Amino acid sequence: MAKQGNIQISSENMMPIIKKWLYSDKDIFLREIVANGIDAITKYKKLIDMGEAREDENDKHYCVKISVDKDAKTLTVEDNGLGMTEEEVEKYITQIAFSGAADFLSKYEKAGGDGIIGHFGLGFYSAYMVSDDIEIFTKSYREDAKGVHWESDGESVYTIGECDKKERGTKIVMHISDGEKEFLEEARIRSLIGKYCAFMPYDIYFNFTGKEDKPLNDTHPLYLKNPKDCTDEEYKHFYHKTFHDYHDPLFWIHLNMEYPFRLKGILYFPKVKSKVELERGKVELFCNQVYIADNIKEVIPEFLTLLNGVIDCPDIPLNVSRSFLQNDGQVRKISRHITKKVADKLTGLFKTDREKYEQCWNDISVFVKVGCLKDEDFYSKVKDIIIFKDLGGKYKSLQEFLGEGAEEAKKPEDGKAEEGKKEEGKGEKEPVTVYYVSDESGQAQYIDMFKNAGLNAIVCDTFVDTHFVSFLEYKEPAKYRFMRIDADVDAALKNADGGSEEENKALAEAVKASLENTNIAVKAEKLKDAAIPAIVNVSEFTRRFSEMNAFYGLEGGDSDRDMTLIVNTANPVMQAFGGLDEEKKKFVANQVYYLAMLAYKKLSPEEMKKFVAGSGELLKNFIG
Repeated sequence: MAKQGNIQISSENMMPIIKKWLYSDKDIFLREIVANGIDAITKYKKLIDMGEAREDENDKHYCVKISVDKDAKTLTVEDNGLGMTEEEVEKYITQIAFSGAADFLSKYEKAGGDGIIGHFGLGFYSAYMVSDDIEIFTKSYREDAKGVHWESDGESVYTIGECDKKERGTKIVMHISDGEKEFLEEARIRSLIGKYCAFMPYDIYFNFTGKEDKPLNDTHPLYLKNPKDCTDEEYKHFYHKTFHDYHDPLFWIHLNMEYPFRLKGILYFPKVKSKVELERGKVELFCNQVYIADNIKEVIPEFLTLLNGVIDCPDIPLNVSRSFLQNDGQVRKISRHITKKVADKLTGLFKTDREKYEQCWNDISVFVKVGCLKDEDFYSKVKDIIIFKDLGGKYKSLQEFLGEGAEEAKKPEDGKAEEGKKEEGKGEKEPVTVYYVSDESGQAQYIDMFKNAGLNAIVCDTFVDTHFVSFLEYKEPAKYRFMRIDADVDAALKNADGGSEEENKALAEAVKASLENTNIAVKAEKLKDAAIPAIVNVSEFTRRFSEMNAFYGLEGGDSDRDMTLIVNTANPVMQAFGGLDEEKKKFVANQVYYLAMLAYKKLSPEEMKKFVAGSGELLKNFIG
């Protein structure tokens, strides 16, 4: 005969705690219930191995079966694990969970909530977030054990008594609330199994029929195998199936260690499909093949979440608090180890297969640079394998770039920053100047000028590069400085024989007086490329400041007041400028300005209108 008991704490107090502190997503209840079933099977098999239980020859297919009955509005999870006696149900379902909750409530004000996770067995009670009533039908593996039925609506009363369950194991029947009917939909349940139960160690079935049923999970996922036993095709298949990406990964890292902590997993470097498609990846964290969460930054460094992967850490509890992760020394060691393995993989690829490394660089460069910005230890390990494409299309590290005939690109001709020269009274070397390109098509004119002058530069064209070059200067202030190729004409492109200072000043003043734009500064210099009448320069500091503001959605910088129009005294047009009448001076000065601005950035609509009109006038005069 069934008997009733009183629960010492009501759901009026307990359920808000479960919802607020234990689980951020209520659909995780299915993970908890299924994981309990998996745990029951694991414990039963361990008892068999220890000789404390006898295996049932008729029930050796250990599995968890999930089913939905829309008419009855029930969701059922059944396992064939060790089961429970009536005393065990009282102990593990009623007493431990609720007494633990009562103890927590008594300390609630002091605890602040964050310490609840993992302190007591509330996993089963998470099902009340979606259920009005829950029934348990269970039978222990022990000889002569009787079936037990337990039921409660989660309030203050439960009933427990015998039932006629014949098979060993436990069946949880959840009577789904009216407001949670989504959990009676087959597609929803299949989705949750795929998310939370994909790698659980025993077969999981949905709406089991006994006829050609296929489990929904992979009980022996690839990451548990020894790396030497895995093929490239297996790695790719696992990637496609797990992350639903039809592109092959670039390469991967198989993590496999037992000491000083247990850790297994695979991290994949995905192919970036376009420059603007730097999607956040998904690194799934598991505990003994049970899903915990995605992208937990305390375990997986933030920059590594650009990757896809699975990591299984049995030493991390299934239900853990954020403060536990932040303060646990073991977790920090795991995080550092993962970072080290990634750095080792990249370094190894750079040294042993440079060709493949260079082929992958466009896809991994942002990841590597973000990692350097975010993680000091990672930077120290990979700083020498960061490569850049030069103007000839070759990939080089900074050391290679500065050491392979790039003298012209690394030190200005005027001798002001000559490598190795010691400043008076200081005895320190000046940093080497490294010129770079941020937009190969937009800066094509400057690139041609560099090439014609026998100079070289590196290409920095990702969104993170402005921050990265500043970071490198900060890390190595005495080693090098970075200048975009349109920022330092005096050092890189000016002809040594620049004419008299008085003549240059007079030409600059004449051009300035003829310009409609009165904000821009004007200088006259003799450039190496006589075919170019003028170029625009912006100081490196001003332009970086402008780009930083733009990155954060702020205004300021990159105005005409920050620019300098460099007119070329070697150009025939500018050489003839002084002999023109005032009307022609205005026409030529502004047309030259528009040409220089087009090479630097887009003209304003009004400027473009005037430039087109002026170009039409030139064509008319040319054919006339």
